[in-house]
Amino acid sequence: MQDQATGAPPNLHLPAGAEFHPPAAGAIGAEFHGLDPRQVDGTLAARIRDLVWDHKLVVFRGVDLSEPEYIAFARALGEPQVYFQPNYHHPRHPEIFVSSNVPMDGRKVGVANTGAYWHTDYQFFPEPLPMTMVRPIEIPSGSRGTSYVDMQRALEELPPDLREFVLGARAIHEAKWRYKIQPSDVDKSITQILEEFGAETPTVSHPAVITHPVNGRRCLYVSRGFTVGFEGLSIEAGRQRLDAILEHVERADLVHTHLWTKGDLLLWDNRQVIHRAGGGASGEASVSYRIGVYDGRPFYADEPRGRLV
Repeated sequence: MQDQATGAPPNLHLPAGAEFHPPAAGAIGAEFHGLDPRQVDGTLAARIRDLVWDHKLVVFRGVDLSEPEYIAFARALGEPQVYFQPNYHHPRHPEIFVSSNVPMDGRKVGVANTGAYWHTDYQFFPEPLPMTMVRPIEIPSGSRGTSYVDMQRALEELPPDLREFVLGARAIHEAKWRYKIQPSDVDKSITQILEEFGAETPTVSHPAVITHPVNGRRCLYVSRGFTVGFEGLSIEAGRQRLDAILEHVERADLVHTHLWTKGDLLLWDNRQVIHRAGGGASGEASVSYRIGVYDGRPFYADEPRGRLV
């Protein structure tokens, strides 16, 4: 039962002027309107985490935060991540991962055109990133949307033979094929670059179907961005099986796209969705700030963490 004035569940106590809008039946993406993140105390932050686990994606509309306020909101929800590659860091706030093609104070900051492929964040580490927050700073006129697939529904709608396979499989993930060249790579061969980054991010495997540690939902955990095969299958057989699975996962009717507007802030659960950033027209200014959040729960309930392959 919801509060008729605010749209909020009965145990969600919002500040005056704030409203909560749940998604349509069977959809993802709840929304808060008029909620100032600076007013979020510990009790409300805990309820927001509950809503992310429940609805998989939550949108905050009309948000205007300084960088320290943005980090403080992330800290209210959990532990902000500092990304393992410093070239993505904001120069004054390492908790902020910068995707940008716009110089800051006359110099390059962050990395342009990040995440334009289906993935979840840190999927290639033994302990993936539970939650991700993103807010746009400069939005291309052609719109820079972000798309999501509900991986609980994707699993439920897999053909029976593929569903039976993934329920007993372990998927293999690698990051090195998505590495972006840095100035420090000058004079290195491609082989050397791949070897060095591969040593920093060794190949890892996770269950192809994970169990959510809070709500017990089972979700498919593979993506075109980082998954390269399955344990026990040859490279060729693993790729063929993965392509057959992803053909169903990436169907247009499973994709939910959020088109950014100024003042949006998105928060989602990487256990339950994969995502893909969209891109504006070439040459258009595009800047977004991301903060990863560790929510105090294991990434999945099946085992403590993934294992190196």
